[in-house]
Amino acid sequence: MRNVLIIAIAMFAAAFSYAETSLPFDVSEIASFDEPWSMAFLPDGRILVAEKKGRIAIVGQDGKSFRAVRGLPNVDYGGQGGLGDVVLHPDFTSNGLIYVSYVEGAAGATRGAAVARGVLTLTERGGTLSDVEVIWRQYPKLVGYGHYGHRIVFDDDGYLWISSGDRQKFTPAQDMQSNLGKIIRLHDDGSVPDDNPFVDYYSVDAFVDDDGVYSQIWSLGHRNPLGMAFDLSGQLWVAEMGPAGGDELNRIIRAGNYGYPIVSNGEHYDGRPIPDHDTKPEFTAPAAWWTPTISPGKLMVYSASKFPDWHGNLLLAGLSSQAIIRVELDAEKATEVERFPMGARIRSIVQGPQGDLWVLEDDSRGSQGRLLKLTPRAGK
Repeated sequence: MRNVLIIAIAMFAAAFSYAETSLPFDVSEIASFDEPWSMAFLPDGRILVAEKKGRIAIVGQDGKSFRAVRGLPNVDYGGQGGLGDVVLHPDFTSNGLIYVSYVEGAAGATRGAAVARGVLTLTERGGTLSDVEVIWRQYPKLVGYGHYGHRIVFDDDGYLWISSGDRQKFTPAQDMQSNLGKIIRLHDDGSVPDDNPFVDYYSVDAFVDDDGVYSQIWSLGHRNPLGMAFDLSGQLWVAEMGPAGGDELNRIIRAGNYGYPIVSNGEHYDGRPIPDHDTKPEFTAPAAWWTPTISPGKLMVYSASKFPDWHGNLLLAGLSSQAIIRVELDAEKATEVERFPMGARIRSIVQGPQGDLWVLEDDSRGSQGRLLKLTPRAGK
């Protein structure tokens, strides 16, 4: 009964905080979606919104003119899996390419994340994806429905970065014959850059395809990396869910090993301890970590001027924390400086073309989630 009371008080407090006028932004409800996971702005200002069950909707900033993108890959939906990220190629205006991450099924009830790209043709009726090709897959495919990661981001040099979760299997995060529990760096066509840190890791021939999955790897020892963003200096940051405690924000370095599952600042769900990072300094420790957990989703860096005090800051979408978390960066240090209670699980947050913030809720019942627009509040 005591636990029920605590939960009820916490829920009431979150809702009350959200209703207060202390937030530094006004919140406008734009539209609702069925389990939205990610979004991307088209050059004409419309928004692509990816829903876990396998649909990409095209919607105007006014929430009207819903259209769908046809020609998407088949999606294996269930648990934490389904359609994930949607990202435009840096040269989208000339090549029309978009990239999607999703879960695909395989033989024996196994599954894994994949990344495909295709040419998006926009019409009055919506859009069509053509010339679709899969350019990356998690290896190996495993039974289960969790920890896919599959966040996608491009850097300023045009390299494609993919976060790959450990699939709730622990040991693959340290296994160089697996690309699970890793941060992946590729060319935009899925080929491996010659200067990746583990291209020459083995003197033997490949385990998978011609190059081996180890050649894709930039860093390892990750659990469930669901947020990935480059700061204004070009440094990559990754937010990942810890086990029972110990959510992490990691500053990603070349060939870095972040220690999971050997170390973590959390514990196993059954209560068994995991050694903390400071017990094994050979692994790279997080720049910031959270217990109680915040359950990080999308990670972004704010680069506009509408919220001038936030320029260069990281913003984290918080799921269990039902909040947006603002983090200041100082060289290799990261510090949470502010937390904005939103009264709902926050799955994604992106910067819009005019510098406003756009947010996707992830409803706690796993169904409807709203698209919100956050604009600066006068006097805040």
